[in-house]
Amino acid sequence: MMKIRLARAGAKKRPFYHVVATDSRSSRDGKFVERLGFYNPNARGAEQKLVVDTARIAYWQQNGAQVSERVAYLVKSVPVAAAA
Repeated sequence: MMKIRLARAGAKKRPFYHVVATDSRSSRDGKFVERLGFYNPNARGAEQKLVVDTARIAYWQQNGAQVSERVAYLVKSVPVAAAA
């Protein structure tokens, strides 16, 4: 089954997450099929906190991908104009 979830990147104590479409059996930071955006919880100033491609997320959902709870919460909080 395909999942849309967060994959952690960044340094110790400075998390940065990629929103990815991946096989549910792969590890959290393992291989993925497509990168759909990113989430930077430590964004400051002019840095962007969240960028997602909502059209691609909708595509993957139509093809049976399950969205994780955190990604669903983040996507719901994205303003329509800011979505890439």
